[in-house]
Amino acid sequence: MKDQPVTPDGITTEEPERAIAGTLRSLRVWPALILSVALVCLRYGPGLIEGGGAKYFMIAAFGPLICCLLILIWWLAASRATWKERCYGFLGLIACVVFGFLVVDPTLHGPGIMFIVMPLGLILFVVGLSILRHQPPFKRTGIALVLALIGCCLPGLLRNEGMTGDYAMVLHWRWTPTPEELMLANRTAPAPPSKSDVDDVETAKVFLEPEWPGFRGEGRDGRQTGPVIATTWDRSPPEQLWKIAVGPGWGSFAVAGNFLFTQEQRGPMECVVCYDANTGREIWVQQTEARFDDPMGGPGPRTTPTLKDGKLFATGATGNLVRLDPATGAVIWKLDLQKVAGRKPPMWGFTASPLVAGSVVIVHAGGEGDKGILAFDIENGDPAWSAPSGDHSYSSPQLNRIAGEESVLMLSNSGVDLIDPRSGKMRLRYEWLIGDYRALQPKVVGEDVVLLPTGSNKGTRAIRIKNVDGKYSAEELWTSRNMKPDFSDFIVFDGHAYGFDGGIFASINLETGDRNWEGGRYGKGQVLLLENSRLLLVAAENGAAVLLKADPDEEVALHSFKALEGKTWNHPVVVGDRLYIRNAQEAACHRLPLAETRETEVSGQ
Repeated sequence: MKDQPVTPDGITTEEPERAIAGTLRSLRVWPALILSVALVCLRYGPGLIEGGGAKYFMIAAFGPLICCLLILIWWLAASRATWKERCYGFLGLIACVVFGFLVVDPTLHGPGIMFIVMPLGLILFVVGLSILRHQPPFKRTGIALVLALIGCCLPGLLRNEGMTGDYAMVLHWRWTPTPEELMLANRTAPAPPSKSDVDDVETAKVFLEPEWPGFRGEGRDGRQTGPVIATTWDRSPPEQLWKIAVGPGWGSFAVAGNFLFTQEQRGPMECVVCYDANTGREIWVQQTEARFDDPMGGPGPRTTPTLKDGKLFATGATGNLVRLDPATGAVIWKLDLQKVAGRKPPMWGFTASPLVAGSVVIVHAGGEGDKGILAFDIENGDPAWSAPSGDHSYSSPQLNRIAGEESVLMLSNSGVDLIDPRSGKMRLRYEWLIGDYRALQPKVVGEDVVLLPTGSNKGTRAIRIKNVDGKYSAEELWTSRNMKPDFSDFIVFDGHAYGFDGGIFASINLETGDRNWEGGRYGKGQVLLLENSRLLLVAAENGAAVLLKADPDEEVALHSFKALEGKTWNHPVVVGDRLYIRNAQEAACHRLPLAETRETEVSGQ
């Protein structure tokens, strides 16, 4: 019998159906199906685990990525596809991912490619091959690649607006306007500051004596010492005084009298804004052409302005450090931290809220050599001193009295530094290295103990500082994984700490680091101590304001109300009976009931 012509894949050109049935091998698809199921589990499973945190982010991000890599290895080494089929299938998958990268919204670049584009494309590729595994090579692989291309391009319908505290992407349809776009479309130009706003003796006085001078208050410890807040919110709920749309930003407020200072993004302009605390009306805005955006937090500045001795300072996410006139917003001086520190913005931008200590204003920049932490003359912005520090941090410098002297404390990826605020001399460098970020403030307990909170599941460490004739040293007291704050600062009160252990609210004993209790679920929020009230106010990630007792024996949640819409990571501020709270899309003021006032009303006196 005469031999029949065959194709390069070994299939005869005549009687193709009989040849296929006799010689074509089906694909071995079960390993790829298992990997596809594992990919989905690794992507979404960590979000169901209590605690969350950076460790689970690594699993959710790189687990699926590894599964994608293993699917490619399966295709090339164990799929039973012909070699020609493997080659054009592999190259076709790369082309699909590249095309997907080109068509998706830029907000999906980075994590979006790892989390959505590649996994969806490869899963549909595997599904297509599973259904068509008995078909001829060109047909099954061609159709599977078409499905992969659809999978890689479908995310082009979406837009990412950052991530939640559990590292889930916040996705919206690409064509819907963002809150920032809506705010800009509805915004009207503010009137110039009136004479009553800025030009009187009382205004100058409040700028000299601000009630809340900047990030987390006077000591950067999240502690409010005002009037006693009532706990009868069921009978006398907080009253909303105003709510306004604001641009993206993750800082908080500085408060002086009827003036609120904050930072936000408005299109291509990075802004420092002054609002009327009574109405939410914009008094003035100072704009700089700069925009920082990252796929985790989204756009906008990350810091809070600092008001000290009648001078207002602000740091932008791209590195603009400015001193402004708090009455008008006029620029007194301005400098670029990128140039001074010799570095590009870190992954999350420049995030250190300015610290005023005596005659200098201090920021962390993370430059090489001695450009880690920088001090500038408050009058003219001239360099005063610089000192080495970690190369990245989401923390801010703070001033505390420790071991008999005032020191600037700076927490970074390398550990904590104690620096002389006058000369910049390094008094102590306590090394506790971490590969990821530190986004928290150190806590001083008593005269010589410092708590070092750390994300990435490393927990919190207590160290004791000793100062013997000007020579500083530190000893570790304990390290506890019972308090593993990620980027949610905690507070200390009466020998105990209260804050977020991953995604769960908790309390630990400061003597031992042992856990007192764990229970509240408020996402990745922030907590404020109402010290005279012996209460905690939690700004939950979902925008709720929650009132709890500062009780080391048990979690006692008293009341809550919806303060804001949208993801809320910003620190709340309470001045007197007013709660000022904001996130990346709106800000609001609520009047909290005072204990004495409400008790009188309830009794009818």
